[in-house]
Amino acid sequence: MCGIVGYIGKRDVAPLLLEGLQRLEYRGYDSAGIAVQTRGSGLKSVKAKGRVRDLEAKLPKRFAGTAGIAHTRWATHGAPNDVNAHPHLDPEGKVAVVHNGIIDNASDLRAKLAADGVELVSETDTEVLAHLVARAQADTLEGRVQEALRHIDGTYGIAVLHADFPDRIVVARNGSPVVLGIGEHEMLVASDVAALVSHTRQVVTLNDGEMATIKADDYRTYTTEGSRTSTSPETVEWAAESYDMGGHDTYMHKEISEQADSVDRVLRGRIDDRFATVHLGGLNMDAREARGVRRVKILGCGSAYHAGMIGAQLIEEVARIPADAEPASEFRYRNAVVDPDCLYIAVSQSGETYDTLAAVQELKRKGARVLGVVNVVGSAIARETDGGVYVHAGPEVCVVSTKCFTNTAVAFALLALHLGRIRDLSVADGKRLIAGLRRLPEQIAEILDGEEAIRRLAAEYAQARSMMFVGRVRGYPVAREASLKLKEVSYIHAEAYPASELKHGPLALIEPAVPTVAILPDDELLEKNRATLEEIKARHGRILAVAHAEQEKADHTIVVPRNEVELDPILMGLPLQLLAYHTALCLDRDIDKPRNLAKSVTVE
Repeated sequence: MCGIVGYIGKRDVAPLLLEGLQRLEYRGYDSAGIAVQTRGSGLKSVKAKGRVRDLEAKLPKRFAGTAGIAHTRWATHGAPNDVNAHPHLDPEGKVAVVHNGIIDNASDLRAKLAADGVELVSETDTEVLAHLVARAQADTLEGRVQEALRHIDGTYGIAVLHADFPDRIVVARNGSPVVLGIGEHEMLVASDVAALVSHTRQVVTLNDGEMATIKADDYRTYTTEGSRTSTSPETVEWAAESYDMGGHDTYMHKEISEQADSVDRVLRGRIDDRFATVHLGGLNMDAREARGVRRVKILGCGSAYHAGMIGAQLIEEVARIPADAEPASEFRYRNAVVDPDCLYIAVSQSGETYDTLAAVQELKRKGARVLGVVNVVGSAIARETDGGVYVHAGPEVCVVSTKCFTNTAVAFALLALHLGRIRDLSVADGKRLIAGLRRLPEQIAEILDGEEAIRRLAAEYAQARSMMFVGRVRGYPVAREASLKLKEVSYIHAEAYPASELKHGPLALIEPAVPTVAILPDDELLEKNRATLEEIKARHGRILAVAHAEQEKADHTIVVPRNEVELDPILMGLPLQLLAYHTALCLDRDIDKPRNLAKSVTVE
């Protein structure tokens, strides 16, 4: 959510900042703005409601400078408009601030500033920061920002320009990502490496409570209290080309089509044929510790939560450890009992999801062992956890998750196999599951080759006013994720239920105008699932089945290849990603930027 870009060096800054904002458009936003330290004229700022292209159209021809900050805003305090867009300036126009996060005590601070005669022009929480920095009495910009932050409760990733200190940008982090980019005689800052990789792959990621000063030729990091910190640049593994559309019309389509390769990547180098297991060195947990795990709790939000549901079933079925998944946003508020014998696993594509990160921090405070399953190396959750598994999906730009969801489910299959072989899973079953894992990339490619048939099905169902998704046990998490995908990208109302729950209420909704998508893996519950189809047809409901063979009672069937029963859910969700995509295409939706949504949710 939201995006920050900053630059200081010798190049003309405005084009660089606009390019960086375009790289961050996938995060979700409703307005954009830029502030530049101009040559001899102090700070100049331009802001616009709408897209980055609307901001670019408003820039004056003379807008040159070699230092600047820019922002894409996702509205929290105040409506999306030019005034509420960032950057925010003080009344004299000397201080410019961009901010991701939420200032919890903004109302109190606004009231105090107003009582002191300060005229607040926006409805935002961020504006108070510009005034606080401007009113601070310290001799340095660093000191003024530190003084301002002492008044702030809440989360922030900020970048600050000051006309009296034109040789630097000061940044700070508490709960919202800030990354420095180390260039040749230039420095950059952003909330996401996507904005940096076309200029440098050497980055420094700030920790919570950490600040940095960047100048054209150097940088330094320190705490909000002023103590120096020691940081070394890391090399980003993703190149700039990874963020390009690669000939596809949308990022969503590109990312769906990449899944055979991305799954191959998460498997590569991890399979141990000799012992019919997998190597997951990043867990930082030896066999004795693994055998001591009595329960597993998986935490995530959105698609990460649904991947965690698949993961919990895999761990329980393969490793025979009781496991369940829960929304991290609920767990962190319910004063849960933290069990010392429970292994907690935090799941996040970005590794920065605020609710999940807050749950990790609370668990760590209570002494729990927490692993991370994340995509972004060096992200906050990756750093805060005791170990974990990177899913190696590559950059995922579209707001709705596809390849990262699939890779996360595969990563959980690896973890389940690892834990199972340490415990009681036989060599024969280990070999069986490894063979199934190795078949996944080829089977994914086979499913994606059937896109044209799914496109035709999407045209049939695109006018539905609502859709029901049902599945039992292994099929239920698939139904949950498919329902989410459809509503996220097409805006068609959709609900997911365990198939066994239909008769306990939701059956009242079944009618021809409300089609049902039924997930039917060929497992021990197949006949019970077919009985569910009978119930739906008896109420004149239309049925789209996802199964391993044509289903007689279904109006249409998407046939997917069989794998091992434990791994079938990974494959059964793929055609439903394409169904959501082509349904949205039929309805002319903005597929990569669904309304009201953001890619990386770094606020509550």
